[in-house]
Amino acid sequence: MKAGLKLPEVTFHTRVRDDSIEGPNPFRWQDKTTSDYFAGKRVVLFALPGAFTPTCSTYQLPGFENGFDDFNAEGIDEIYCLSVNDSFVMNKWAENQGLKNVKVIPDGSAEFTRKMGMLVAKDNLGFGARSWRYAAIVNDGTVEAWFEEPGLADNHGEDPYGVSSPETVLNYLREANATAAA
Repeated sequence: MKAGLKLPEVTFHTRVRDDSIEGPNPFRWQDKTTSDYFAGKRVVLFALPGAFTPTCSTYQLPGFENGFDDFNAEGIDEIYCLSVNDSFVMNKWAENQGLKNVKVIPDGSAEFTRKMGMLVAKDNLGFGARSWRYAAIVNDGTVEAWFEEPGLADNHGEDPYGVSSPETVLNYLREANATAAA
């Protein structure tokens, strides 16, 4: 659906660890752009409704984290997890999940998600505006393959999961690489 789409250029307001800062919160603000994350790399980007939510924390994020070496073997340089959460929440979630491979991208103001056409209301769950669940293979800032959960709608009664799973994306990469090699 979005294959061939160039990702929108936005600025993400992130907090990064800085060991020169003393005290219990050794982080500083660092703005990063879409180009900072995606230029010159082939990555998997997956977006989800929220940090610390059940499907995201139990299946999707751990699956990408644990499968990083398999993705890397299929030509993926980085795996990014994006959510409409601020950097404080995303960093704490990454710490809670023990992430070593997947990098989190905070889209606190939902600018990227809105420009991707993936912003939905989840007021029925008390979440407010959030991202619809999807994954993409992105090559140098352009969508190569798109994996969107069915039913994109405001206040959807369910949280579909499967199309954007790490297993689905990895299978696609394996088949595409096997076809290219043949």
